[in-house]
Amino acid sequence: MTFSIVAFDPDSGSSGIAVASKFLAVGAVVPWGRAGAGAVATQAMANPSYGPDGLDLLADGVSADEVVAQLTQSDNEREHRQVGVVDAQGRGATFTGTSCLDWAGGQAGDGFAIQGNILAGPQVVAAMADTWKERAGEAFERRLVAALTAGDQAGGDRRGRQSAALRVWRSGAAYGGALDIAIDLRVDDHPTPIDELRRLLDLHDLYFGKPTPESLLPLEGKLAAEVARALETLGYPTADGARLLEALETWASTENFEERLVPGKLDPVLLDQLRHQAPKAS
Repeated sequence: MTFSIVAFDPDSGSSGIAVASKFLAVGAVVPWGRAGAGAVATQAMANPSYGPDGLDLLADGVSADEVVAQLTQSDNEREHRQVGVVDAQGRGATFTGTSCLDWAGGQAGDGFAIQGNILAGPQVVAAMADTWKERAGEAFERRLVAALTAGDQAGGDRRGRQSAALRVWRSGAAYGGALDIAIDLRVDDHPTPIDELRRLLDLHDLYFGKPTPESLLPLEGKLAAEVARALETLGYPTADGARLLEALETWASTENFEERLVPGKLDPVLLDQLRHQAPKAS
């Protein structure tokens, strides 16, 4: 009753999972991961212990294929299970039990494992795999969601739509840098959950993305004057520009844009937000 992609990004060292289902809050059950180890998706008649047990094995250096073998060999209900695994070397493995409801199956390759059950047909997994391969070079999280979208457009869960989730793990990537969860987005109950997941990812990029050095604008001259006018319009006094940086920081922190602040520079994304919020000032 679920389709998912589990993948590894060698460029950033990230592991991630994108999943969708006609099932309430699929993100609470299927996706498991750990920075530096890999990721595990447990579905069909999901066995939640596959998540932590599989991650422990991955952290010990066990390969994805062997993790699948060890998880399933001692499970008397394995023929009702489905599991996908990637390890920190980018090896992918997938397993579909013979008693999973049709259509059920998967495909694994370099850096990914895709699996689904109660699907419209094998074209769902094929479309996901093709899209994953075609989108090489795109941002890892966007590539995951693109693969999920392709599966949905190919028929997805044949019972319909309800929930979706995206989780990405990378060392020290959480807000504040203390934890390893880079992205943790869930759509628990929605008529078009993958569309909503993309919207949430756009918001995640807005609030938590960081500007590239080459995109930054010098906060001086006409630009500084425009920013000061916008901040004044929004109720953040700049004392005729003398407190411009302080006012900008206060506004950005209030709006949860502090990750995009760079001293003496301005992220174009912040400029767009200022112009949107205070159009008369620009």
